[in-house]
Amino acid sequence: MSSLYDRLLPAPLQGGFRMEGYWVWCGSVIRGEDGRYHMFASRWPKSIPFHPGWLVASEVVRAVCDTPEGPYTFQEVVLPARGAEYWDGRSTHNPHITKQGEEYVLYYMGSTNPLPDAVPGEPLEMSDPRVIVARSNKRIGIAVSRSVFGPWQRMDYPIMPVRPGQFDSFLTSNPAPCVHEDGSVLLIYKARRYEGILHGRMTIGAAWAPHYEGPYTVLQETPVFPEEFHLEDPFVWKTERGYELIAKDMDGNLCGEMHAGIHAVSPDGLDWRLSNTPMAYSRTIRWEDGTIRTMGSFERPFLLFQEGRPTHLFAATADGPGGFANASNTWNMVIPLAPEGQGGEGG
Repeated sequence: MSSLYDRLLPAPLQGGFRMEGYWVWCGSVIRGEDGRYHMFASRWPKSIPFHPGWLVASEVVRAVCDTPEGPYTFQEVVLPARGAEYWDGRSTHNPHITKQGEEYVLYYMGSTNPLPDAVPGEPLEMSDPRVIVARSNKRIGIAVSRSVFGPWQRMDYPIMPVRPGQFDSFLTSNPAPCVHEDGSVLLIYKARRYEGILHGRMTIGAAWAPHYEGPYTVLQETPVFPEEFHLEDPFVWKTERGYELIAKDMDGNLCGEMHAGIHAVSPDGLDWRLSNTPMAYSRTIRWEDGTIRTMGSFERPFLLFQEGRPTHLFAATADGPGGFANASNTWNMVIPLAPEGQGGEGG
């Protein structure tokens, strides 16, 4: 059986989604009732720094294209700011679109803070009070619609609040839902623990719900990956043998390349091990014109499934040598996948 990495085809140069004047991140794609492909993405103005600007100014938008590859055209803001009194009132991020029955379910991270908006052109650091408060208020929630065009019903409360004293006592974010045929959901998510007045290392948790509305129950009181598995940005799906997952390797000690992707398998969503081919993707991309380029970032991986099989890998990417502060442009790119059993270019 060919690995995901071996199935990567050249990336289209004009594929994916970008917007003039905006940082773009977190691409998640679904085929709508109109037969077209709809990408739900995060954006925030380039008049404020990429990082940590997303914490105080990100909003979820929708773009569309006739083909999965793109280029996608902006359509609307789906989850705008709605006020500091809401748990997701000042920032929406990490969109993951899925469908359960006749309803589209949009998982996302929301945050709020009661402080003034960031002013275009002013410095914004991690030590800024707006950023500190917004980071500690990161929570996972959902919005629901009968149509990919909306309107979207946002919930008054997050589906994954923090739990005092547990590994997710500081924040919950980066939702990776796997919706089963019976309507139940396995939710893999990122968490941090409060440690004194600071926070601990990022960890990966697992929760289960009988329905997308919940209630979500954390399945074990320890993270599902050991601490030496320093991961972010999970994406999970169901297979005949259990579950599979790809995620960003923060240190590179699992797949051999820092910030590339790992591939893991599990019989139950809790007991995970690296697959026989642990690298899922690389930051070094082969483009359709034959050029090879190492991207500054390649994150938030999302697989588009069609007729039960993955056909396209989407990821948020950036130019520059690496590091958010060195990026001039960010966008969501796409890599088509060769059919199972047929090799691609291997990144």
